[in-house]
Amino acid sequence: MTFESDRRYTRRDTVLLLLCLTLSLAALFSPAPWGNGVAATLRGTVLSPLVWLQARAEEGRTSRVRFRAVTTERDSAAYLAQFLPSLRAENERLRQLLRLSHRLSASYVAAEVLHQPQATDSRTLLLSVGSRQGVAPFNPVVAPEGLIGVILSVSGTSSIAMSWAHPEFRVSAFTVGGNAFGVVAPSIEGRNNEGALEFRGVPYRDSVPLGTLVLSSGLGGVFPKGIPVGTVIGTVREEAGWERVYRLRPAANPGSAAHVLVLLGSRGGDLAPAFPSDSLLEALRLDSIARERRADSVAQAAKAATQALRAATQAMKAARAARRDSLARTSPILGGTSTGQPAEQPEDSSR
Repeated sequence: MTFESDRRYTRRDTVLLLLCLTLSLAALFSPAPWGNGVAATLRGTVLSPLVWLQARAEEGRTSRVRFRAVTTERDSAAYLAQFLPSLRAENERLRQLLRLSHRLSASYVAAEVLHQPQATDSRTLLLSVGSRQGVAPFNPVVAPEGLIGVILSVSGTSSIAMSWAHPEFRVSAFTVGGNAFGVVAPSIEGRNNEGALEFRGVPYRDSVPLGTLVLSSGLGGVFPKGIPVGTVIGTVREEAGWERVYRLRPAANPGSAAHVLVLLGSRGGDLAPAFPSDSLLEALRLDSIARERRADSVAQAAKAATQALRAATQAMKAARAARRDSLARTSPILGGTSTGQPAEQPEDSSR
C-alpha cells in the first residue's frame, strides 16, 4: 500500500516536472509579445502583492537617501551660518582698510595680524610682514579707526608690533582743536578690566571737554601728525597748579584688529585728512541712536496724546450723560420737580 502511494506521488512529480519543462520551452521559444503579455498578466494578478511590496521598499529606500541628503545640506547650512557674522565683520573691516589706504598720502604695506594680544603676554602683535617688505623698527601701525602701535622688532618675513596697551608705549598728542598738548600713555588704573589711555602733561590752565578727539602731534619723529589716538571720557587726576591727566577711550582696539597698515617712509606729513570719516563713525552711530530715540519719543508722545484724547472723549460723554440726567430730574415735563427731586406719585384711591 505504501509502495503504491509512493509510486503515485513520484508519477505526479514527474508529470509536474514535464509540464514545467514544457511551459519553460514554450515561453523560451514563443514570440516576444506573447511572453510580455503573460508576464504582465502574472504581475497584475498572482504577483501583484509582491510587486506592491517591491514598490514600497523602493520608495522607502529613496526616502531614506533623500532624507540623508536633506539632513546633510541642513547641517552644512547651519555650520556655514555660524561663520556668517564673523565673515561680514571681516569684510566690513577690509573695506574700511581699503578706503583708508586710498586716502593715505604716505607709503604703506598691508599686514595680517598673526597673533592677537592676550592678558598674559606683553601687549604685542605678530605681523605677517618684515624687512623684505620694507618694514623697519619704529614704523607706525594703524587701523581704519586710528593708531594701533609701533613696530618693535623686525625679521625677514615677520615683525613684532608694540600696541598702545604696552607699558612702555608713549605718543606725543594734541587735541583736535589744538588748544592742549601732552603725552598719551597706557592707563595704570583699569576700569572694569578694560584697556584705557591717559592724556598726561596737559597744563592746568587748559581744560579739555569730554568727547574731544586726541590726535598724534608728529613731535618726536616716530608717529606722523593727525592719527586718531583716543577720545576724552573723563579726568583721572589733577595736580593743583601743575597739570591735568585725562582718561581716553582708545580709537582702535588691537584685540579686534585682524588686518593693519604699516606706514613706511617719511613721517613729516599730516594724516588727519585720511581719518575723518573713520573717526566720525562713533559720532554718526551716536547720531543714529539719537534719531531713533527721538523717533521713539515722538511715537510715545503721539500715543500719549491719543490716549489723552480718548480719555477726554470719555469724560465728555460722561459729562453729557450727567447733564441729561440732571435735566431729567429738574424738568417737570420729564417727570421732575423744580427742586431736583423726582415727582411724587399720586396715591391710589382704591386703597
